[in-house]
Amino acid sequence: MPLQGVCWFLCCRQGFSLLGRDYGEKEEEESFELRNKEDLTPNGRVSESSEEMKSLIIDKNKMGQEEEPELLVKWLLREVRGNWIKQRRYWFVLTQDSLDYYTGPEKGARRLGTLVLTNLCSVIWPDKQTYKETYWSITVYGRKHCYRLYTKHFNEAVHWACAIQKIIDSKSPVETPTQLLIRDIEENKFNPEVVEHIYQHNPILKYTQGPLYAPLLPFPYGSLEHTHSGKGYGSVREEAVKLFNCLQQLESAREPVPIIQGVLQTCLDLRPLRDEVYCQLVKQTSYTPSPNTAAHLRYWQLLTCMSCTFLPGPIVLKYLRFHLKIQSQSPESEMDNYASFISEALEKTKCRECVPSWEEIQMLMNRQEMLCTVHYPGPGSCQLYISSHTTANEVVRRMQEKLGLQESKNTFALYEQNALWEQPVTGSALVADILTRFEKVTCFSTKESESKSQWKLCFKLYCLLDADSISVDSIEYLFLFEQCHEMVVRGQLPACEEDLQALAALRLQSLMGDFSTHAPCPPLDELFPGHMLETRVLMSISAPQDVPPCQVAAQGCPTTQRFHTGLLAGTLWSHTATAVHKQKVEQDMRLRTRLKEEAAAVMTSILERWKGLAGYSRRDSMAAYLTIARQWSGFGCTLYEVDFYIQSSTGSFSQKLWLGVAATSVSLYKQGESEALESFPYGQICSYGVSDSNTFKITAGDRDLLFETTKLTEIMQLMNAYFSAIHRQRG
Repeated sequence: MPLQGVCWFLCCRQGFSLLGRDYGEKEEEESFELRNKEDLTPNGRVSESSEEMKSLIIDKNKMGQEEEPELLVKWLLREVRGNWIKQRRYWFVLTQDSLDYYTGPEKGARRLGTLVLTNLCSVIWPDKQTYKETYWSITVYGRKHCYRLYTKHFNEAVHWACAIQKIIDSKSPVETPTQLLIRDIEENKFNPEVVEHIYQHNPILKYTQGPLYAPLLPFPYGSLEHTHSGKGYGSVREEAVKLFNCLQQLESAREPVPIIQGVLQTCLDLRPLRDEVYCQLVKQTSYTPSPNTAAHLRYWQLLTCMSCTFLPGPIVLKYLRFHLKIQSQSPESEMDNYASFISEALEKTKCRECVPSWEEIQMLMNRQEMLCTVHYPGPGSCQLYISSHTTANEVVRRMQEKLGLQESKNTFALYEQNALWEQPVTGSALVADILTRFEKVTCFSTKESESKSQWKLCFKLYCLLDADSISVDSIEYLFLFEQCHEMVVRGQLPACEEDLQALAALRLQSLMGDFSTHAPCPPLDELFPGHMLETRVLMSISAPQDVPPCQVAAQGCPTTQRFHTGLLAGTLWSHTATAVHKQKVEQDMRLRTRLKEEAAAVMTSILERWKGLAGYSRRDSMAAYLTIARQWSGFGCTLYEVDFYIQSSTGSFSQKLWLGVAATSVSLYKQGESEALESFPYGQICSYGVSDSNTFKITAGDRDLLFETTKLTEIMQLMNAYFSAIHRQRG
């Protein structure tokens, strides 16, 4: 047989197989697939394939009720929608293939409706929320119809729901025509003529300007499993059809980024729609009339963003790779460039936590990388080009190369940081996701909080394994100095006030050189731990000894209070509230005044010390600063505030402590004290990990130490890093 004859036979086989395999129910309704003008006859009726399906429906309706074995029969109430919702009584019959209802139980009773059961149908079981006075309800979703049934008995409703669900589960998976064609393309991918014929004879695979009436892939009917009611989503099937409309809007949109972000957000929220959107984009980039025009390249741009955000399932991924291969028609064309970029991206993509930011989408639309600014301790920063796949570990490695820190014995990490808070970034985290979160926070921050909510990426020392080997002339020494000063300002380096003032003076000398009255001096909270001032002032201000008479009246006996009603009581309570409020305002004013006085006294003392450091170079000041800091035995550890649980004969109670994680051990400190209560070398630690949602457990010897903290993940990551470093050194 000539080759053309073989191709014709194979394509006809595909067409006959599609007519022979039903998708969904044999109900008289709209065609499942895309309806184009060319699919309609001149009088507007659906073509022969649809008519054949209708004939099958009629044949089934002609069959009597006795043709199929009945599983359940019962009078049930069904919700009927007209001008208003009402319930009517019908005779329901459940068979192996459908749920039918009749006018009555008689043999010749007229069938009023049929809901064919496939594996895409779903059942909502009875619960208290759907209970109406004396009726329990179950809801059965079909392809087109939805039956809401009511019965007086809960057990009976459960019995029906269970029986219907059992039939649904027994049905073989339904496949859409698009799925069948994808399989046929996969089977014939090495035969270009057959593949070309499949595309030419199946418009559902090619670009169209018409709407889509149903998804390309199968989704449960009326399933609420993936519905995000808080975000306004409908069923997955409804959202799939809406997404195709959004895709078509890209062609004429003046600004495509919001539409692209919306599509990506929907795919992030509704995971099953990712494969559907990939199939829709493959369709809209196949056999496009003008493939390299700006309007049609929008589909390729969205496909690029999808490929850098989500990976499709294995079957759709094979179909997508084949599509990218056959659609590269002319080398060096824009379409070919996008296809190559997408193919490379699919090799690296991990599922994203966030939808790409505005900047990232614009970069992806032009197949470019983003410029990322990474800060490091002190005023310095570096700019690096990153892609959607760049991880925090890659950025750390590139920063080490850029700053000449490859040979350091210590380890480094990226931190998310603002003026009030910082957190280390997991090595496998995507930097693009972090930048997206920064963009969202910036968009929602107010002007008052804008200065405090400026987020940035910072490259810092993470595990201080060998502080003695750091050269004084290296940038790593600057890192050590700056991070030590951060601990001092946060109050996490226990020292006497005299040492803290000396450290503040050395900090000024390192920043500004010799004392000058014209030099702008940093605020005190950037030099000295503020909590020490507050503690001193609060201790000095004693509570008021005398209780005002009005307050006594407010605390009068219950009998008196019961008579203080009406206008008189309102007046008395008003005076009381005013007096208490006035007293509180006075106390606050007194506290602020004392704080200002103490801050001025401490600042004067620091400036006097600064004057005595004349002639110290920056390096000398830093060395003197670290010499004082190293006097603490826990120098180099990372402190976490924890609630430590203590078991005793009288019961259990918790105590606020510091948990210090260092290179060789884990220690417990009373907050503000320099000597450790207990230390546990890593050699004594048998196990450690998260005990429950907010409890960390360390087993050392025969002791179990329990800590409650909000820093569970950080503690776990840091201990893992230290243990890994120890194993590397031993190995």
